[in-house]
Amino acid sequence: METSTEGEARSDSEGTGPAAGEPRTAAAHAEPRTAVFIPSPSPAPSSPSRAASVPASLSPSRAGDFMQCPLLYRFRVIDRLPEKPSEAATRGTLVHAVLERLFDAPAADRTPPRAKSLIPGQWDRLREARPELVELFADDPDGERLARWLTQAEQLVERWFTLEDPTRLEPAERELFVEAELESGLTLRGIIDRVDVAPTGEVRIVDYKTGKAPRPEYAEGALFQMKFYALVVWRLKGIVPRRLQLVYLGSGDVLTYDPVVADLERVERKLLALWDAIRLATETGDWRPRPTKLCGWCDHQAHCPEFGGTPPPYPLPVRVRDAGADAEAAGTPGDATA
Repeated sequence: METSTEGEARSDSEGTGPAAGEPRTAAAHAEPRTAVFIPSPSPAPSSPSRAASVPASLSPSRAGDFMQCPLLYRFRVIDRLPEKPSEAATRGTLVHAVLERLFDAPAADRTPPRAKSLIPGQWDRLREARPELVELFADDPDGERLARWLTQAEQLVERWFTLEDPTRLEPAERELFVEAELESGLTLRGIIDRVDVAPTGEVRIVDYKTGKAPRPEYAEGALFQMKFYALVVWRLKGIVPRRLQLVYLGSGDVLTYDPVVADLERVERKLLALWDAIRLATETGDWRPRPTKLCGWCDHQAHCPEFGGTPPPYPLPVRVRDAGADAEAAGTPGDATA
């Protein structure tokens, strides 16, 4: 998953290690798979400490963070401030794990009852991998809220069967970690939910979303993550994916897009401009908040000037730059369209 308004938890494997609050660690479902479709290195192991470090790579989630609010990016990537687990994000992590594991079964056994039967075991694995999740239902002694939450996960899994037929699918890859270094030196990283390869060799990239599909006017923003993945695949293998597919389990919608080279070139230019802005902010320590409606869900209000808070002391060296150069480099894309 993903920038994610629904809080899809997953590690996008930034060079600094998984940022605070990032989702879906591999231990939550299965051992990392060896990529067949796209040979790539394993994600960098996360450091046991949360020491500040200079950003070294870019993922869709962190690119989305910077476009949403540069200060949020700083809190997550540089300061690595802790974030409380949320029910929505954790439910997304659980559902993703179930859908991944379902493909371990023979095609004929990939049924709704089989999928739902995986939920308790995957929930146990998730709690073992992330002990902090015990906080989610600490005030639920009777287990009623947990039971409702698990039922909601079951409903999302069931809805998937109305959108895709897993008995007719044999993914080439699931939870595929990909990484590519552009000619500029920028490293792009991410985890693709599913890669399908047709007998003709055409590639489809699929991403599950446990939230609802966006309104048409926001579709481009939703596709930014998918175009990011398509760019990485193109730079790794020289193959432009035939189709990008977003499966929205919350609303029962499927959003598809067939990219062309020009799309991916535009995304690459956007990411290079974004990375220049991130490097400038890293060097100067100038990370400004960008207030939006999403601020109400932010865990970092106590540190945000927009809410009367004060950011922690900047943990990296600050280099004074020429004011004219700063002004020229400061033009960052403000949205996720590409």
